[in-house]
Amino acid sequence: MSAATARPSWASAANGPLTIRTEMRSTTAVLAPIGAIVHGCTTVLDPVLGKLPGDTDGLVLDMAEVTFIDTAGLQFLERLEDYCGLAPINLWTVNWNGQPRRILEITGLAAATVESGPTGSPSGWLPPDACRLVSVLRSDQGLSAVAMERAEQVERLQEEVHQLQQAIESRPVIDQARGILMAVDGCTAEQAWEALRDASQHANTKLRHVAEAIVAVSTGGPPPPEPLRTALREAVRRQHRRAP
Repeated sequence: MSAATARPSWASAANGPLTIRTEMRSTTAVLAPIGAIVHGCTTVLDPVLGKLPGDTDGLVLDMAEVTFIDTAGLQFLERLEDYCGLAPINLWTVNWNGQPRRILEITGLAAATVESGPTGSPSGWLPPDACRLVSVLRSDQGLSAVAMERAEQVERLQEEVHQLQQAIESRPVIDQARGILMAVDGCTAEQAWEALRDASQHANTKLRHVAEAIVAVSTGGPPPPEPLRTALREAVRRQHRRAP
């Protein structure tokens, strides 16, 4: 659709994790939520719907920038259903990605076949499907899918926390190893850091283990394995060659 037929767009005020961008394309309203559709999301949606022009005859829900939807987010979809049913206004959903799309796939509600949308071109608009979507997400299968997705998110967050804890615990020994390289090999702080990273990659050994091996040698411990010693020597040489 040409820019000449588009009306001015506006963005609603954000409420918690959700903001909604709205644009009029002729008499079709495109609503683009940004963030998470969760409990309380209708407080953002209602003012947006109240601002739609009276001659609006189509509404497209563009999910491209929605990062998460849970069962409380059904209120959002139901509100759209009710609004479009009373008007009446045609309702489409489009661009389900990430976690929201995985919810559809887990529940067996795959994205509908692409058909011509409000502009008449096959540009990714989906046929009206909100009623079936709400029904499936409200079912036991849909609730299980959301619970499964949340469990996966918790697991990912726990793994990130574990990695951060390891990084915090590793920092002192890495700093010690940098100081040793600076004193023994005449490296700058930056060169020592890059040498440690370089040796870690070439020896296929975790950075913390490389640092521990250097610190152990400096305190009278056993030398590191030959592959790691070679990787360290070459890493330090490369850093010196790169120096201005």
